[in-house]
Amino acid sequence: MSPPLLEDTYQGDRPLRTLVALFAGQRGRLAIGALAFVIKHSPVWVMPVLTADVIDIVVQHRPLSELWLAAGFMGVLVAVNLPLSQVFIRALSKSVRTVETDLRMALARRLQELSIGYHRRISPGVLQAKIVRDVENVVEGTRQSIDTGLAAITTLIGAIVITAIRVPEFLIVFALAVPASAALIVAMRTRMTARNRAFRTQVEQMSARVSEMTHLVPITRAHALEADELARVDQSLLGVREAGIRLDVVNGRFGALSWVVFQLLSVLCLVGAAWVAWTGTFDVSAGDVVMLSSYFMSLTGSVTALLSLAPIIAKGLESVRSMGEVLTEPDIERNAGKADAGAVRGSFSFEDVTFAYSDAPDEHAISGLNLEVRPGETIAFVGPSGSGKSTVLNMVIGFLTPVRGRILLDGRDMGELDLRTYRRHLAVVPQESFLFEGSVRANVTYGNDDLSDDTVREALRDANALDFVEQMGGLEAVIGERGARLSGGQRQRLAIARALIRDPRVLVLDEATSALDTASERLVQEALARLMEGRTTFVVAHRLTTIQGADRIVVMQDGRLVEQGTHEDLLAGRGAYSQLQGLST
Repeated sequence: MSPPLLEDTYQGDRPLRTLVALFAGQRGRLAIGALAFVIKHSPVWVMPVLTADVIDIVVQHRPLSELWLAAGFMGVLVAVNLPLSQVFIRALSKSVRTVETDLRMALARRLQELSIGYHRRISPGVLQAKIVRDVENVVEGTRQSIDTGLAAITTLIGAIVITAIRVPEFLIVFALAVPASAALIVAMRTRMTARNRAFRTQVEQMSARVSEMTHLVPITRAHALEADELARVDQSLLGVREAGIRLDVVNGRFGALSWVVFQLLSVLCLVGAAWVAWTGTFDVSAGDVVMLSSYFMSLTGSVTALLSLAPIIAKGLESVRSMGEVLTEPDIERNAGKADAGAVRGSFSFEDVTFAYSDAPDEHAISGLNLEVRPGETIAFVGPSGSGKSTVLNMVIGFLTPVRGRILLDGRDMGELDLRTYRRHLAVVPQESFLFEGSVRANVTYGNDDLSDDTVREALRDANALDFVEQMGGLEAVIGERGARLSGGQRQRLAIARALIRDPRVLVLDEATSALDTASERLVQEALARLMEGRTTFVVAHRLTTIQGADRIVVMQDGRLVEQGTHEDLLAGRGAYSQLQGLST
């Protein structure tokens, strides 16, 4: 049995408990990292004891062999910091980067599951910030808390325990070494520019991919391509993860080298000072004073470090809550366990369908709609703004479900079907086509990557798009972000080619020609005519040229169906449609 998804167990209202649960699967790595850290960090609190021994050797004029033995032990103790630092950095980095990836994938999955109504309520920028900024806050807050916290706590415990036994000294050497180490670290970090640039590039690409995903949610959902979109995002997220691990490891290596260098310099300074004191060159004070001063600095520094973590932890916990707003949002489209739609013929039956939006439950956008649609029939919806046309289309797609009544697809209640399996037989051409940065081929074959070039060219030809595509450079020509290199008519024709590739049984056209000039409209209308042939088609348009050839025209007013018939019949009836004709020419 597979483990539950992160988004199904997330508790945004209990951020600390949730944060602990997020890292539950990384306990083994974190334990190894913590052990390596305690050992590698031990010189901070062990070195004063060895210092006291060296001082005693000097004061008591014991044999120099004891001094060289102590010096060798110090060198070994410091030198092991380098490999152990690598163990710690890798364990910590893999842990936090894995949690980072899991969080972002969980957010991406939830965004694909949340209803279209939710996506219309929440700004894409807000959602992108949760995936990028809030996850980063949690990861960096955790990293700093573990790193700084472990250093402070181990130093604090070691200093207190050993101070209770002995009173050592070592302050002077550390006071001289700290400025030197700071300068060394600054110099070494200038070499990290390339790694930082690579990581920043990956983050920017990931941010762009996430932004595309949020804009593509309607078209992705309409065509049941959630898995394909998640695969695209997954590649980008894994790229960020690997670039981040490489950056962390290199940063850790340089940090460890700088620490080793200045600690060895401190040891040499101490041994040299002890040697000259033993030989009587200089007068050196007792080791107990130096050890006491060193531990006093360690104690105060550890307490200060722990206090400095408070705002970092608070920021991370707030981000945990922020992500919980998405991961615990109940407004999702539930398809699990429902029946497969199977083969779709394209007949629809609206039975006393009523719908109201959640922000205005007392105002019916659709009221008592009864409508029968035969397979292969073209139904055009017309009416003034707010009459319910787009709401009907969204119910056909499955974005909205009736609050009363039902919609039957081939005699089966759509509320009982897995809408993802139905949408594989559906294509949508909206007013503004959704295109992503990439090649013409990638955009046209979205979700059908294994199609041959000849099939793609045939679809482009039927969509009146092949000529301008070849002028751009062919199927691999890049169209720019959201089709920036294309005109409105060209974008629409690529959208039609994409729909043709899918060979849908049900087609939804939502103001597909409203923003086009006359020349572009003619080319798009010709392409739409080929696309609509033999398919159940639902059309919303204001231009009569788009709808007058429909098998049936449905006139809507205030959410109600007021009349229906062919263009000629409705004109002859001199009713609501006849009045609209005067406003739409």
